Amino acid sequence: MDSQKEALQRIISTLANKNDEIQNFIDTLNQTLKGVQENSSNILSELDEEFDSLYSILDEVKESMINSIKQEQARKSQELQSQLSQCNNALENSEELLEFATRSLDIKEPEEFSKSDNGFSFSPFFETKVPKAPEIDPVECLVADNSVTVAWRMPEEDNKIDHFILEYRKTNFDGLPRVKDERCWEIIDNIKGTEYTLSGLKFDSKYMNFRVRACNKAVAGEYSDPVTLETKALNFSLDNSSSHLNLRVEDTCVEWDPTGGKGQDSKIKGKENKGSAHVTSLKKHTRSGTPSPKRTSIGSRPPAVRGSRDRFTGESYTVLGDTAIESGQHYWEVKAQKDCKSYSVGVAYKTLGKFDQLGKTNTSWCIHVNNWLQNTFSAKHNNKVKALDVTVPERIGVFCDFDGGQLSFYDANSKQLLYSFKTKFTQPVLPGFMVWCGGLSLNTGMQVPSAVRTLQKSENGMTGSASSLNNITQ
Repeated sequence: MDSQKEALQRIISTLANKNDEIQNFIDTLNQTLKGVQENSSNILSELDEEFDSLYSILDEVKESMINSIKQEQARKSQELQSQLSQCNNALENSEELLEFATRSLDIKEPEEFSKSDNGFSFSPFFETKVPKAPEIDPVECLVADNSVTVAWRMPEEDNKIDHFILEYRKTNFDGLPRVKDERCWEIIDNIKGTEYTLSGLKFDSKYMNFRVRACNKAVAGEYSDPVTLETKALNFSLDNSSSHLNLRVEDTCVEWDPTGGKGQDSKIKGKENKGSAHVTSLKKHTRSGTPSPKRTSIGSRPPAVRGSRDRFTGESYTVLGDTAIESGQHYWEVKAQKDCKSYSVGVAYKTLGKFDQLGKTNTSWCIHVNNWLQNTFSAKHNNKVKALDVTVPERIGVFCDFDGGQLSFYDANSKQLLYSFKTKFTQPVLPGFMVWCGGLSLNTGMQVPSAVRTLQKSENGMTGSASSLNNITQ
């Protein structure tokens, strides 16, 4: 009996151990299953993020390629339209000559054959009457208000001239046009007079080349000697490398970004290694046609004039231009989005601190627009404020006379003076911008408008920041 109990006890002990082993195995299976489910969810989430990243890259590539195709289409269309116009003119002239020659075949007398219906000799029509090259007069050409008026004359009177063709292109080289590294000629056809005005230009190069040729109804003449005119203006972009993290900067546009750049950009950066094979493959496909464009995400611009300077931070929602002003007179324009709550426009020294706000230091000057809770419009310098009793314009023009120590703000449309600071700049200045809840866009590559130059002559005696703001309480 005792032996049977011992055997039964051993069986019970063995079963208990087996039960524990089975339970442990069940727990292990449950943990493995849970891990598989979690890993699957993580993999699916990462896959979604990776595809989102690739979709974003593809959208940017698509947009850039579409823009390149549209630009090339516009250029080709313009060239073909010009060629079509010239061919139509040549066809019309050819038909006239053909009709005239057909009528001349019916003439019996030699004396009459040498004359046309209008009493002129017919024989010159069989000769090539190539117009002589016009002469562009640089003295009569005018460059002002981002427009260029080109004037020319014929070396001798030619009453057979039907029209002129003007060609121009931008360049950064003075003197005669160069064969290499030059842009294509743009064509203006069917000009009836001896001058033409190109308006609404962006002066993003130092010079422009011009040449012109005359055309009669039969043939186009030789080009004139090319003339190079200076079209220098201030060109700058926004310095993204040191802007506040809550600002989304793209070339000449800046927008408030409450995420601090942690949205789609961080997602793309986190997956750029995993998606590198797909991106490389995509670049290979685009290499045979339009070159694969650079990505336009925030941070694509290299550091500019301020080098390793820290970013603006705190409540200094500021971004500066990437080009310093050290001399001369310059002009640019700024337009705010309609829903922009607060923004400032002005200039600052490169030493502006990363916590500093425009107009609240002695190193910055600006006008400030506030559309939050109450609407205010004011000029600011050295933490002193002067209220401006004028309507905030749609676009603000900024005029900086570095050598004359003057910073003026205008209604860009009417050229009405909004406010003018008078000071002495002791360091190079940078265009400065502050924006909160909204965005700003810049228009650079502009000459100082003639209206502004005229107003400056009469406005130089006005009191600016050196006196009026010194007596204003905060």
